[in-house]
Amino acid sequence: MQPDNLISLKDDMIAFIAGHGMRRFSGFVTEEVPTVIFEEENSDGWKDFVEHAKAAGAPFVTMSEVVLEKSDIAILLEQLREQSFPGIPEDSSEMDDAEYLVNHVGKVGYLQLGFAHQGVMFIFEIATDWYDRFQDLLEAVSDLGGIVVDDSDDE
Repeated sequence: MQPDNLISLKDDMIAFIAGHGMRRFSGFVTEEVPTVIFEEENSDGWKDFVEHAKAAGAPFVTMSEVVLEKSDIAILLEQLREQSFPGIPEDSSEMDDAEYLVNHVGKVGYLQLGFAHQGVMFIFEIATDWYDRFQDLLEAVSDLGGIVVDDSDDE
């Protein structure tokens, strides 16, 4: 089980990477890049990942974080309200979940490490439960935005 704030893990990662004589490069690796996701076998799997990067001769490791901002929640709530269907109350579980996220404002919910080797990015990702729920809500909102409702009479 992950803590609800990954800030101390981030600090540990920074120290561990520096301790291996490697540099950090602030950057996020997108899905458009050929990637291999590192599957952790234990809670300190990220250390193995950094050691693999060093063994592969990577001069640096990319690092990205997501800190939940109050504006992120405001936008999510606005989109949920705009896309609610008539007859569905605004006090739905999605709205409750989105409003609950206020408790996590300012916390680090997601970390990504990466290194390039032979044209492929190797990635390590870790996220809190609340960040995963935040992503699920964002995905649900974007999926609902793509639904087209035809109100015209086809008689």
